[in-house]
Amino acid sequence: MKLEPKIQLLKFCCAVFNSIFLLLGLAIGGCGVWILFDHGNFLTIVTSVELRTVALGILVIGGVVIAVSVIGCVGAEGEHRFLLLIYLAFLVILVLGQLFITLLLLINRNKIEQGLDEAVDQVIFQYGRNSVDTLMDNMQRYGECCGRTGLADWLKNSYVRTLNLTNPDVLPCSCFSSARPSFNSSWCSELLNFTGPLFGHGNKVYDQGCKQKLSVWLQENSLTVVGMDVGLILIQVVQFVVTIYLYLAFGAKSSLKQTSQPVDSDHTPSELLDNGEQNYTDPAGDFTETTHPAQYYEHHMAYHYDNLNHDQVHLDPDK
Repeated sequence: MKLEPKIQLLKFCCAVFNSIFLLLGLAIGGCGVWILFDHGNFLTIVTSVELRTVALGILVIGGVVIAVSVIGCVGAEGEHRFLLLIYLAFLVILVLGQLFITLLLLINRNKIEQGLDEAVDQVIFQYGRNSVDTLMDNMQRYGECCGRTGLADWLKNSYVRTLNLTNPDVLPCSCFSSARPSFNSSWCSELLNFTGPLFGHGNKVYDQGCKQKLSVWLQENSLTVVGMDVGLILIQVVQFVVTIYLYLAFGAKSSLKQTSQPVDSDHTPSELLDNGEQNYTDPAGDFTETTHPAQYYEHHMAYHYDNLNHDQVHLDPDK
């Protein structure tokens, strides 16, 4: 393939892979923001150092990916070899960083899950006077579960303890498949003697704990992050190879420009043929002949002297 079409093809491939790279980087960065700042999930209240480290690492990787994608596009379109070298160096650093974050997440998954369990227990204890009550209600309502391990977890609640109950007869209204909450109260009960101004009435309590649902939710989100990291690494390997070829192609193009050869000449000067012969054009412009230099010299001289005698006769150079 000639050099210029090869460069255009490599530029196109580089633009495509950088676009995919950019989208994955935005998704990875979004996961970091979601873990750290979204108050609609339990991960924001988990105090695990490992989880915070993973979230910050993911956020940093997402930001670096966006910047590296821009550098790669500018370097490829502007044919800046120095920018391509910076691009390659950042790709290597990103791969190492992603491997570290992925391994950290996989190794500490049990610790992160333990931190999540502790956060749920803390929410159960403070339920009724906490700003994250909605998290617990949503988990129980949509997960069709109650408590972390079961109904008995609500006996540990600070308010339920004041009722001196031996059975979990008073539960959050989100623990029931259908409930009629009382005014300004999030507690319900199936017992008629507990209904009234303080409690609403609920039917069909969920007797299964939410621990399994939480574990599945955490595993799915962990696999999503790991999958995006693996996808980024595969894209980066392809980008690395394409950028190496593009860097070499730019170098070859620069060398051809310095030797004043056309870029699409297949790297062979037009004056020289493979068998050492040369192309010569007849002075009259009537024909082009390929011959050895000595033969052409004799032929040309014979033609020239005959012109001086005004006799337009072509002499045979073999005679």
